[in-house]
Amino acid sequence: MQIAAQSRPGAGIVLVLIGVLSISVNDMLIKQLSGGYPLHQVVFTRSAIGILFSLTMVQLEGGWSVLRTRQPGLHMLRGLMVVIANMTFFLALAVLPLADATALFFAAPLFITLLSIPLLGEKVGPLRMGAVIVGFAGVVLMQRPWQGSGDLEVSRLMLLLPVLSALAYALMQIMTRKLGATTKASALAVYIQAMFILVSLGFWVVAGDGRFAEASNNASVQFLLRAWVWPRDGDWIYLVGLGMNAAIIGYCLSQAYRLADAATVAPFEYVGLPLAVFWGWAIWGSLPSWEVWTGIALIMGAGLFVFLREQQKARRIARTGLGRRD
Repeated sequence: MQIAAQSRPGAGIVLVLIGVLSISVNDMLIKQLSGGYPLHQVVFTRSAIGILFSLTMVQLEGGWSVLRTRQPGLHMLRGLMVVIANMTFFLALAVLPLADATALFFAAPLFITLLSIPLLGEKVGPLRMGAVIVGFAGVVLMQRPWQGSGDLEVSRLMLLLPVLSALAYALMQIMTRKLGATTKASALAVYIQAMFILVSLGFWVVAGDGRFAEASNNASVQFLLRAWVWPRDGDWIYLVGLGMNAAIIGYCLSQAYRLADAATVAPFEYVGLPLAVFWGWAIWGSLPSWEVWTGIALIMGAGLFVFLREQQKARRIARTGLGRRD
């Protein structure tokens, strides 16, 4: 049985588009900062600023009482999933072009469609399932399985990090749908920011002096474990921008998945793909390889097909009151 929640697909789509635009800006800013700051410092600063904006939204949505929950364990698990999703993706950004990492991450809506079957009771018929398979074929193509590890510019692990991020993100959004029936979007955003702060402080306690980074030349390991430094004057605008984006992302995506079915809003997250290509070209002067272009086409095509089938199904149900698996 599908989770009972209010259904406003139009509002959900608008919110997810705003969230995706903010994610694109967020990823660009973090890649810009990845050469000079540790990831846990960037995450802490981003979340400390972001939680202030989120707490403001809490006041607008009903006050402190909206933070009360009867499901603290599920909120903690959701927060852990979004921390894993973000940190694995940000680590990939340190060594992969923005478009490549983003394209691989966009296995997330495919995972959401698959996971919505056992976890939310949503129906996904053979045609949409076929589209999901095509989308995953694009992910496999971008992994370049025909090349040896020594022929790749980065290790296979780095290529898999965005896919792991996608899986964690999909699980997080499924939990958002479950929790969204009883929890305000502002509260969901606050819980996420609080989890980021706790995890980043844990990294600071263990590795904030940078001693573990000295033993590795890997750019991702350096990004994760280098020592905290006081931000340069010109970088504060990036850090404040990250904090504002964190609040916008947390609120908009949480609200989008509260207001609409996962299979309806998830395909619109593909807007992030052309945005990532644009930032990569505009700032770093890089364009995707043919494998990435082909993978983008397969993933976006699959996502659009899933969305169109979902819309056809919704119109048929509204017209006849009956539905079938498609």
